[in-house]
Amino acid sequence: MLIAPSMLSCDFTKMGEELTKLVSAGADWIHLDVMDGHFVPNLSFGLPVIQALRSTSDAVFDVHLMIEEPETYIDRYIDAGADVLTVHLEACKEDPARVLESIRERGVIAGLSIRPGTPAEEVYPYLDAADMILVMTVEPGYGGQKLIPACVDKIQEIKTYAAEHGKKILVEVDGGINLKTAPAVRLAGADVLVAGSAVFGAEDFAAAIAALRGE
Repeated sequence: MLIAPSMLSCDFTKMGEELTKLVSAGADWIHLDVMDGHFVPNLSFGLPVIQALRSTSDAVFDVHLMIEEPETYIDRYIDAGADVLTVHLEACKEDPARVLESIRERGVIAGLSIRPGTPAEEVYPYLDAADMILVMTVEPGYGGQKLIPACVDKIQEIKTYAAEHGKKILVEVDGGINLKTAPAVRLAGADVLVAGSAVFGAEDFAAAIAALRGE
C-alpha cells in the first residue's frame, strides 16, 4: 500500500518545507494536482512550481493532469520532474492508448484517470497501455470533498477484470480518503491512496500516513 499525500492541501507559503516533512514522515509518493480552470472549475499550480519542488527533492512525483488536451503537455511535465504522470480519459483528444504509450516511452509510469460518472469498463481497452488507473471518488477540482461510496465498487471491478485478463495494473484512489474511508478502499483492492486533509490536517504526519496504510 502506497500513500501519496496531495500537495493541494499543503501550506502554499511553505511548499518546500511541507514536502520535506512528508518525505521524512514516510510518504511513498507526492501527489501534485495540476488544474487548468477548463477541464475542472479551478486552478492550482503548474510547471514552475513542480520544477521548483523537484530541485529540492528526489521524491517520487505523482503528477495528475486535470487539464484539457493533456497530450500537448506530456513532455513538459516529464521534463519538470514527473515520475508518474496521469491523464484523464475524458480529456484526451488523441487516442488515450497512444497518449499513455508516449508517457511510457519517456520511462515514466503512465496513469489513466476517470471521473466519478465514468464507468469502470471505459478503461478496460487501455489496460495494456496503462501502468495505473486512477479512480476519482469525488468530482475533480477541489480538495476536502466527501468520498462518493458508489465509486469504491469501481476499484474492485477494475482489479478483478485486470486479474481475469492477466494484466498487472496499479489502482490509485483520490477523493475523500481519510481514516474512516481508507479501510473500505483498501479492502476493495486499491494500491495507492491519495490523501490531502487527512495528512495535512494531522499534527503527526507519520502517524497519519501509517494509519492510512492500516498499520
